[in-house]
Amino acid sequence: MDAMRGQLAVCAALAGALAAWSAHPTPPVLGFRVVASFPHDAQAFTQGLAFHKGRLFESVGRYGHSALREVDLETGRVLRERALPQHLFGEGLAIVGERLLQLTWRAGMGFIHALDDFAPAGEFRYEGEGWGLAAHEGQLAMSDGTAFLRWLHPVTLAETKRVQVRDGAAPVKGLNELEFVRGRLFANVWASNRIAIIDPATGIVTAWLDLSGILPVVFRRPETDVLNGIAYDRATNRLFVTGKRWPRLFEIELAPALR
Repeated sequence: MDAMRGQLAVCAALAGALAAWSAHPTPPVLGFRVVASFPHDAQAFTQGLAFHKGRLFESVGRYGHSALREVDLETGRVLRERALPQHLFGEGLAIVGERLLQLTWRAGMGFIHALDDFAPAGEFRYEGEGWGLAAHEGQLAMSDGTAFLRWLHPVTLAETKRVQVRDGAAPVKGLNELEFVRGRLFANVWASNRIAIIDPATGIVTAWLDLSGILPVVFRRPETDVLNGIAYDRATNRLFVTGKRWPRLFEIELAPALR
């Protein structure tokens, strides 16, 4: 009888595992096609990227070098810049209305800037680390380097909930720069060449975007760092990506699944 109970327990556990696997099918891995390539400041430690009404904005990091910038897409020239205090490390960037919201890494402090001229417009606080930030239609998502997304109120900036991002049943750690693209949330995964494409309502990864090889070897230097930076131009349906200390910024299109 005990042996039968043991067999039934094993069968039940296996059935549960199969049900969980069926509920979380393996997401496809998408390729890409480079549409255009643009100059990018090779010293810019890109932490946040945003595109709004034809204007490209960038948050750059590193202590003593952090800043908010407006950048000319075609030339890579910095059109406007506001430096952060030297003891702060700039991180994610998002646009809410006429405000630019910029995170810092470990200080628990975010800055609010006027969209037009970068004039200071306030500060906000949060617990833990700040990594990525993205806004769209009343939604404001923040990453902190873990597998969790924090949702912030777009006006008060208070945290309202957290959602764990999962590939099947496995948490996806290292979530970094964020961008909303056509109803999905795109997230760089730190120290990888992949972008997770996430259902923002559930946290489930619905696909992966593999950007391996996007930066040609000829552009790589010892100081070249990881892929990071996603911007989406909703007006023209253009998607841009770059990396930390990359000399190029790319406009890309998603290609069919690689596997």
